[in-house]
Amino acid sequence: MRLSRMRVATLAAEDDFEGWRAAARALAMAQVAPQDVVWQVGERPADLFGDEASPDARPGAFSVPRPFVDLARTALCHRDPERFALLYTLLVRVRGNPALLEDQADPLVRRIEHMAKDVRRDMHKMRAFVRFRELATEGQAMRYVAWFEPDNHIVRINADFFARRFTTMHWSILTPELSVHWDGDALVFTPGARKADAPDGDPLEETWKTYYAAIFNPARVKVGAMTKEMPRKYWKNMPETALVPELLAGAQKRESGMIAAAQADIGGNARIAWEALREEATGCTRCPLYGPATQTVFGEGPTDARLMFVGEQPGDQEDLAGRPFVGPAGQVFDRAVAEAGIDRSRVYVTNAVKHFKYEQRGKRRIHAKPGAPEIDACRWWIEQERMILRPAVTVALGATAARSLIGKVVTISRTRGSSVTLPDGGECWVTVHPSYLLRLPDKVQAEEEYARFVEDLAVARKRVEALD
Repeated sequence: MRLSRMRVATLAAEDDFEGWRAAARALAMAQVAPQDVVWQVGERPADLFGDEASPDARPGAFSVPRPFVDLARTALCHRDPERFALLYTLLVRVRGNPALLEDQADPLVRRIEHMAKDVRRDMHKMRAFVRFRELATEGQAMRYVAWFEPDNHIVRINADFFARRFTTMHWSILTPELSVHWDGDALVFTPGARKADAPDGDPLEETWKTYYAAIFNPARVKVGAMTKEMPRKYWKNMPETALVPELLAGAQKRESGMIAAAQADIGGNARIAWEALREEATGCTRCPLYGPATQTVFGEGPTDARLMFVGEQPGDQEDLAGRPFVGPAGQVFDRAVAEAGIDRSRVYVTNAVKHFKYEQRGKRRIHAKPGAPEIDACRWWIEQERMILRPAVTVALGATAARSLIGKVVTISRTRGSSVTLPDGGECWVTVHPSYLLRLPDKVQAEEEYARFVEDLAVARKRVEALD
């Protein structure tokens, strides 16, 4: 009986996707079975009796579905030592059955999808929990250094995000296995570092701590949910988390203090916190909408506003101007607010989604309704705005805003005309979005619906007066 000759495929690094793809293509063209391949990284010995797999051993090409390439590129960054072999096995199977990736019941597909999901989650954690600290270097530009400990090999695949996000800064992200540096022009990768190589703190941290302490709401803290979203392993590298035990320990006292401070100086700390939040939102990448949009359109209005309006998302004109409710629907809104006896300058207006979602049709950008993932991704900003403002009444303009605030899908006709208690304890009233009035083709119906809209706004104003 003839035994199969083992092949050794050597990759340059743990995340060497291009090297894996070249080797896998050559092996597949040579019809090498998955069990006859040994994958290794660098010069570490694997099989002393195996033949080196050469990418050029058998020229040729074949195609696989694009989703496979995307899945493999992400899953390959997982820490599982079997990932190279698993992906090659899947490649061989996909060549024979291109629809295999759609079979979520297949154990191999499910395992690799799970690996990719772990990698994406780790990438998100890195983007959320990296904290840069100033490092002064004599005679050179200011440099910012961060320390992070990823669970998977995500530094290289995540580096472009930080280069786009912090384009004008000179920065370094140090990790135990691989470090990345940006000088404003190019990314440079160097071997891993020690935590001692990163600075401990800088003056910028005090500003961040001030902001975090200002928005911290002990009445809403759910420790289990907080640690699930922000695991304790990241706390030691984040300046604000050092405040959490102290803030939790004195929750009742702090809540009373916050109320007293708000009554004494409603515009001071709240305004500082809001401005810091708005600045942070300019770089929001929580969902893909930030890519095609012109800019983040944040809320505006006084931070002591007792009445808050939440719309759906910015429109074309809002996206260009960087301000909410300035387009045609905004003009209807302004007119209705005035007729309802509300001082427009004393209310806060914002949107459930902060970036403009649209479809390009020729030179026109046509509004597209935000989906659930985009609403959920942007909910964090709404929660922070409400936490700072603490409005007496919030009005949801349309179903998207209602879903964002209430946390579930609601029907306007069923919720309109009665108050809803929000998850944070606030009072909410639901009505239509002013753009709905612009879409009504019948003039009589449009006038009737507009009058009803004004009545809804007047009810919200009376509720604020009653609560005050």
